[in-house]
Amino acid sequence: MGILLFYLTAFVAVIAAFFVTKCRNPVNSALCLVTNFLCLAVLYVMLEAPFMAAIQIMVYAGAIMVLIIFVIMLLNLGTSVKGNYVHGLAGGGVLAVLMLFLTNRFVANGQATGTGGEITSEVIKSVGHTELIGRAMFTDFLLPFEIASILLLVAIIGAVVLSKRKI
Repeated sequence: MGILLFYLTAFVAVIAAFFVTKCRNPVNSALCLVTNFLCLAVLYVMLEAPFMAAIQIMVYAGAIMVLIIFVIMLLNLGTSVKGNYVHGLAGGGVLAVLMLFLTNRFVANGQATGTGGEITSEVIKSVGHTELIGRAMFTDFLLPFEIASILLLVAIIGAVVLSKRKI
């Protein structure tokens, strides 16, 4: 049953990714991207990573897509008509098939590194994903976390300053 769900989710994700590039309306393209993000969240749940699935839905399918749709509406991109990109789609399709073949060969011929960390499946099941991520974020990776928050604050202030109209 799990393999059927995987193939169904993968099929929907590939179709949604195709329509992200194929749709002429930018809003429809953004909605297909949301569908692709939701399929990725389902794949995270299948990998037993519920925290990553929740973050995928809240951050990407929620906040980032609202921002993208807001910019599309602000720039009024819905009225522009795209040109004919058949040659680009054919070249991209050939490149995608080539990359899929090469990736399949590398994975099939590759070997695991044999290294293991201190966090095993038993530790994850006993403690939990969220607690382990929170512990690592606020102990080992506190400085990068704070730097990222300061950069986001600067970006928000910059967006407010740039969008402010002169009075």
